[in-house]
Amino acid sequence: MSTGNQYNTEEKSVRNQELETLLSACALNDQKAFTHLYQMTSANLYGLILRLLSREAWAKECLQEAFIKIWNNAAHYRPYRAAPLTWMMAIARNQALDHLRKHRRELMEADGYVFSDTADNDPLPLENLIQSDEGEQLKRCLDLLKDKQRHMIALAYFKGLSHNELAIQTNTPLGTVKTRIRHGLVQLRLCMESC
Repeated sequence: MSTGNQYNTEEKSVRNQELETLLSACALNDQKAFTHLYQMTSANLYGLILRLLSREAWAKECLQEAFIKIWNNAAHYRPYRAAPLTWMMAIARNQALDHLRKHRRELMEADGYVFSDTADNDPLPLENLIQSDEGEQLKRCLDLLKDKQRHMIALAYFKGLSHNELAIQTNTPLGTVKTRIRHGLVQLRLCMESC
């Protein structure tokens, strides 16, 4: 069995190296490399986008937009932050979510929903939590965490960022992001239980 796993690991490594080379070439405006990159990865990205959007027409349009972003941002890819396909999938996922928000808004406007230009003064659920006793306790426990742990947890749970998005946004390796969040949550749970 270990031989099969070793083969898969070697195969992934070769594929990652090839994708890294293609992204580097795309950063230099190599259109042949971009075509090859598209051929190698479009099925994976399309599958992800289609799962999020559930409409083929939207998914095809979004896939093209995602590849335009990949082409335009290829020079910003850093292999030490994420595997090439992981980086590309993060771009595709974000593009799909943007696409979904845009179409939801269009559908709501078509149904007669009017978006107010004035700010909603009702407190957000997070503000309600902070004003409660449990919220005060949570705030005290959050203050006990290391700055980087607290920052990661806040971005993940209050802003809704995924681990991959956190890694990209904070310029932190994915494993470090996961470790900080996991350790921070364990400390929070212990703190909340002791109060």
